[in-house]
Amino acid sequence: MKYGLLFFILSVSFFGASALSDTTDIPLSRKSRHEDIRREQISCDKLDGKEDGMLRAGTNDAENARLTEALMRKPNEFRYWIEKNDEQLPSNNDKVRYLRYVYDELDRFRTGVRSKQILITDLPALMGSFEKMMKAKAAGSSMLPFLQDLPYSFARINSVVFSDSADTHEAEAIVYRKYAALHPDKILQTIAPYANEPYADSLISLACTINPVQFYNYAQSPNSTVGKLIHRSTNPMVMKVAELSQTDNALLYFPFLDDLLSERQSIDSIRKFVGNGDNTYDSVGYYKLLINTATAYSRRMAAPFKDTPIAYYGDNGLWQTLYNKAKTHFINQINALHDENNLNIRMRAIQPLSASDLYYMMVAGENDIYTSSYKHSFNRMMQLMGTRPHGDSLLLSVNFDHFRKFIKMAANYNKLDTFLRTMPRSRSEQLMKAFTAHLDNSLEDAVDVADSYASITDPKLQQSMLANVIQNEQQAIADNNHNGQVIYGLLKTIFLSADKKNNIDISAAFGIPPVYDVSNKYMQDEKGRIVEQVFFYGDKDGKTFYPSFRNSFAGWKVTDKKEWMEAVSPKGNVWVFANKPLDSDANLDDSAQVHLGNYLEDQGMKPSIVVHRGHSYWLPHTMSRMPGDAKIVVLGSCGGYQNLNEILGINPDAHIISTKEIGAGDINRPILSYINNVFASGQDLSWPRMWQTLTKDFSSESSNIRESWDDYIPPYKNLGAIFLKAYNKKVEEEQ
Repeated sequence: MKYGLLFFILSVSFFGASALSDTTDIPLSRKSRHEDIRREQISCDKLDGKEDGMLRAGTNDAENARLTEALMRKPNEFRYWIEKNDEQLPSNNDKVRYLRYVYDELDRFRTGVRSKQILITDLPALMGSFEKMMKAKAAGSSMLPFLQDLPYSFARINSVVFSDSADTHEAEAIVYRKYAALHPDKILQTIAPYANEPYADSLISLACTINPVQFYNYAQSPNSTVGKLIHRSTNPMVMKVAELSQTDNALLYFPFLDDLLSERQSIDSIRKFVGNGDNTYDSVGYYKLLINTATAYSRRMAAPFKDTPIAYYGDNGLWQTLYNKAKTHFINQINALHDENNLNIRMRAIQPLSASDLYYMMVAGENDIYTSSYKHSFNRMMQLMGTRPHGDSLLLSVNFDHFRKFIKMAANYNKLDTFLRTMPRSRSEQLMKAFTAHLDNSLEDAVDVADSYASITDPKLQQSMLANVIQNEQQAIADNNHNGQVIYGLLKTIFLSADKKNNIDISAAFGIPPVYDVSNKYMQDEKGRIVEQVFFYGDKDGKTFYPSFRNSFAGWKVTDKKEWMEAVSPKGNVWVFANKPLDSDANLDDSAQVHLGNYLEDQGMKPSIVVHRGHSYWLPHTMSRMPGDAKIVVLGSCGGYQNLNEILGINPDAHIISTKEIGAGDINRPILSYINNVFASGQDLSWPRMWQTLTKDFSSESSNIRESWDDYIPPYKNLGAIFLKAYNKKVEEEQ
């Protein structure tokens, strides 16, 4: 009741606009200034969606009363104070200027709320800071101490409002330092106007720590304003990056920046591998140097140190460079020879590598290495470990760096049992216990654990993993660790559901669409059509497999357009569209995909099935063209956490078929034919039945075809994707 009365009083004081003039004689020359302020108050009043003399930010009456007072009463008090203050503001120009300050403050508040730079609830504090600064200025005192104590958003507004002050330069400096503290990643883009200020050197040092790669790019221009600031710095890190920026092949030195600063390595010690050009570059030596550095860094990053070295992550950082070199010099080389039967020729590129070098190559190249390339590399790694290999010794030698990724890949390629047998049972149990520990810190690690479980065939190992997950869930409950409870709870349910004896309906448990089957009705649009879009690419493989795909629609109505083909089932209920694999070098396949997408949109046809037919390096292009909300996604390359996460971000309910190796045309065609024919016949699709049928069909094919088929993962066994769906659903429910 008391707040309602206060609202009434405030409203009367505002709408009774003549109240000020009743007690104060306002000259005609300033009446328009007062009217401007009153109009701005009305504009601010509308910020809550209603013009009623009250400013609200929710249902809390006390808070709303404070807001209304700050908007309706405070500016009126300021106007009265300005008009009556003849001692400090004796002239008409003085009073006009201070009335403009009040107007500008309200205007800046309103635009700040509109642009979401400040909140409506900030108004009382903002007006309080404004009052202190206005009265300090009128008294001839410095406003800087008040500005210094304000948060950036308030300081920015007040510095602009009082930009005509004598100490405006100092005020801008205070505001910029506050901005730099909030946005250190923007320092290099914004510091040029402040390059000669005494604080510029400290901000440059901060910028170097935040983003050394970006810093390096600026340092490459020593004659620019920011470049001069960088090159005159005496900060050791800044000086080292500045030196690197003027060194030939500087980016090859950059991953070792942390060691260069600490003098554990020198430019000369690295140069013997980098060389002075392509002819003197030692690709193997440089890669081994990356491995040795990564292993040393991993020790620092592990508990209890938890110290992330400079330039470890990010573009041109250590891990990205290690991945690039592993892919370029080794993975691509052995992948390209996947048809070569002579292993001495096929695997020649990796002959100089040690067991730990191969370990890093495999985990770094998870999304690039072919199945056969992985298996031969794994076997080579085991061979290099000696006649009595000890897997635990290998993991110790790399300080368990990325060991979850290694275990996940070994499980997926049916090599985990082989690896675990190289160590005592107690050690292997400890390893798998560590594999399932601390998953609340990394969603990617949790996905890897989920993916691994589906590939493990040893019942005892599965039971051990399940027991570890249950134990971790109980610990998370005891620690009141909410994220841990969610992650381990989901994994427990997924693991238990894998055993049909437990009779767990994972769809009902997680509130996600059915996992084992897809209904025909679910796939249809509002006109009863099931639309499929297939992405082909105009490289050698695309041109090789497109004709057989085109000819696989026996009995369907097939129409060839300039850039794509259309196939309509006999009943007219399934529509398949595929862009032609036009020349990729001329970007014609990309144009065909764009034009086909536009055509489907114009026709009101949204694909519920999306198929990627191409190498893994084409997958990002397919994902960028996906129209969204597809119910089935068929990948021609490995899922991987990053791909799964992005695909489910575009298609949250998608059933995903992926493969550990490049998609084989002789496998993809029967998969798509089976799916299309089931839906064309009006039936529902059962994934287990489909997998059983195709497994039988492929059993009479060549060993290469059977091996390729074994690498395909059905949606109901794609536990990483199921986990991500369930996790995203849980997060959505809790928001």
